[in-house]
Amino acid sequence: MANKITSKIELNVELDENRIPEKLSWTAEDGGITNAQAKAMLLSVWDSEAKESLRIDLWTKDMPVDEMKVFFHQTLVAMSSTFHRATQDEKMTATMRDFCDYFAEKLELKK
Repeated sequence: MANKITSKIELNVELDENRIPEKLSWTAEDGGITNAQAKAMLLSVWDSEAKESLRIDLWTKDMPVDEMKVFFHQTLVAMSSTFHRATQDEKMTATMRDFCDYFAEKLELKK
């Protein structure tokens, strides 16, 4: 019987008195990351029994809007690549990438 390996990713959220995130940090020891600071995070998990995704979307109150726009664009681009690796659906991947280009153009993210 093979030994099973467990890997842990830890998220920490520091809240103010109104329960608004002030600080976000994360640790992934297998990836060499210890208590790295972040300004925003998006986490999705699939509930296979309910057949739905569950999400945690957090950002600190000092996350600049211009950085949030870049964060979303980069996340959408990464999701397009992940979708392609998971499905090999060339046509929809191209459509998603076209949307990412449109998104960046409308938000004037491309220089």
